[in-house]
Amino acid sequence: MLVLPAMAETTIPFPDISGKDRILIFAPHPDDESIGCGGVIQEALRAGAQIKVCYFTSGDHNELSFVVYKKRVPLRQKAFLKLGEMRRQESVKAMEYFGLSKDQLTFLCYPDWGTMKILLQYWRTSRPFRTLLTRIDRVPASEAPSYGAPYVGESVLRDIKNVITDFKPTKIFVSHPVDTNRDHRALYLFVKVALWDLEGEITPEVHPYIVHVPRWPYPRGFYPRAELTPPYALREVTWRKLPLPEQDVDKKHRAILCYNSQIEYEPSYLVSFARQNELFGDYPHVELRDKASAAADWREMEIPGEAVADETAGEKPAKNITALAYDRDEEFLFIRLKVKNPLDKAYGVQVHLLGYRKGTDFAEMPKIRIVVGMRGMKIWDKRRKIAVPGADVRKRDGEYVIRVPLVALGYPHYVMANVTTYMGSLQLEETAWRILQMKMGTVPIFRNGTLYAGNQDQAV
Repeated sequence: MLVLPAMAETTIPFPDISGKDRILIFAPHPDDESIGCGGVIQEALRAGAQIKVCYFTSGDHNELSFVVYKKRVPLRQKAFLKLGEMRRQESVKAMEYFGLSKDQLTFLCYPDWGTMKILLQYWRTSRPFRTLLTRIDRVPASEAPSYGAPYVGESVLRDIKNVITDFKPTKIFVSHPVDTNRDHRALYLFVKVALWDLEGEITPEVHPYIVHVPRWPYPRGFYPRAELTPPYALREVTWRKLPLPEQDVDKKHRAILCYNSQIEYEPSYLVSFARQNELFGDYPHVELRDKASAAADWREMEIPGEAVADETAGEKPAKNITALAYDRDEEFLFIRLKVKNPLDKAYGVQVHLLGYRKGTDFAEMPKIRIVVGMRGMKIWDKRRKIAVPGADVRKRDGEYVIRVPLVALGYPHYVMANVTTYMGSLQLEETAWRILQMKMGTVPIFRNGTLYAGNQDQAV
């Protein structure tokens, strides 16, 4: 008898979808829209809502699925482009099965497994990101809205903003910031930036869905009468549950089977999402306020880790990061880490901090990467190593505290942050991307001979 863990207490009903809704689904790859939102599509069609699906990449770098499906190793650029074209055709077939026409689908065709690198490094550059396998540095598909656009952050952000402003959605469904796939995380962050830029013009509800978590869903396989339960370790997320009637589960299952290239590679995985419900939820923003006193006010983060085990079955996730917290004062952002293995010759940690400031072009904002390990602390902005006066790392009482001046982050209103640990070149663990909301004070600050407004705007 199949026994599944009970739903987490932080699961609430999904809000109704009405005929007035405009549903925009962002899919990192062809198939994510069906496995994450196949029930939403059917519910929206019944309600008479408008629907649009936007595909971030074509999934053209999944060479393992190509080997299994085509029974040969892809060695040439044309083979990978063919895989992308094949996956786009599969998505058209799946969406037609649901009842959507091709003109309701948009394919942006950005590089599979390359979008996070674009977000972190490729801004204001004449040398776009070039994919490792296809050796392409521009949007290759003529059907894409920005055919020939370079693989740089400005191209991606512009396309996502155009899709949102043209369609004017009331509800957006997008991949989750804890998803272990880098394209899924990157899409979430690009959509966040686009919505901050469009704040005041368009204010849709945003509902992230999760796909890639190790050993989830549990168990693997097609169990149409089972519930899709949240990963047990993600208890900080408030999940919204959309129940699916039996006919919707069956139709979702059949739509998933349209992705032959992926089904043959992992026959029991994709169909695991055809169950009695779908789940949507997000981490809350982490509010950090500057303080008049010197007392610390650390905001502790949930640490799901890469290996989210089935704790209900007695398994414990392997975590190198045992605690993570953020704090700030009027001058610095602080990151506090507790790790099992000290940061020395064998082990290191990498912190990404992407600042966002209203009224400032995101391309101009710092994209900071901090590495702490055997050679001390080093800092990069995009692909350039930089010196940051005042930045340091201190070890005390078995924990590390990294200090970063807010000026180095562009005095941001938001910071997108995550942490990765390494052993040599092997990645051990990566935390979810979290949004730090920087609550700036209003008291004027006099520093280094310059008077700044309390919200850290321009020097007075």
